[in-house]
Amino acid sequence: MRSFGPRLSKDGWLPGAKAIPSPNHDQRPSGESIRLLVIHAISLPPGEFGGGGVERLFTNNLEADAHPYYREIHSQRVSAHFFIRRDGTVLQFVPTTHRAWHAGVSTWRDRERCNDFSLGIELEGCDDRSFTNIQYVRLARLIRVLRHAYAIEDIVGHSNIAPGRKTDPGPCFDWTRLRKLLRR
Repeated sequence: MRSFGPRLSKDGWLPGAKAIPSPNHDQRPSGESIRLLVIHAISLPPGEFGGGGVERLFTNNLEADAHPYYREIHSQRVSAHFFIRRDGTVLQFVPTTHRAWHAGVSTWRDRERCNDFSLGIELEGCDDRSFTNIQYVRLARLIRVLRHAYAIEDIVGHSNIAPGRKTDPGPCFDWTRLRKLLRR
């Protein structure tokens, strides 16, 4: 498992992360700065881990007939900046300098369109299972790197910026554990 470096490259890529460029991104609005980290959880098919469904979804290569659930989502154009697998592997789909399409309809501190000023971090998981120790360790390390590069004001769950529409990272995500790791 590769370890990632302490800093982002100038073009917004994380050294040591596996780069899988997604077409689902665009430029941030002029003058917009990154202030927010949004934690998500995803597994494809739902509740199954270790496959390539997330990568295929984020690169527009998800085959509708590969699983019944995929028929509902295969045409969605979504992405996130980072994805942390259950074994701790960190993948990057969009450079931090660009706007990934992860938050959808969202609001933070009375500001809409959270994609404009946030970075999206997906964890391989679901609402009803705990995340792994190495995921928390890698997430904390990634957050430290991102805080070094940007003036991050807050870290929230997708459910916090899209209440009623989204539930992730879910009730099994341990916010206290993450805060403790970030204090080290």
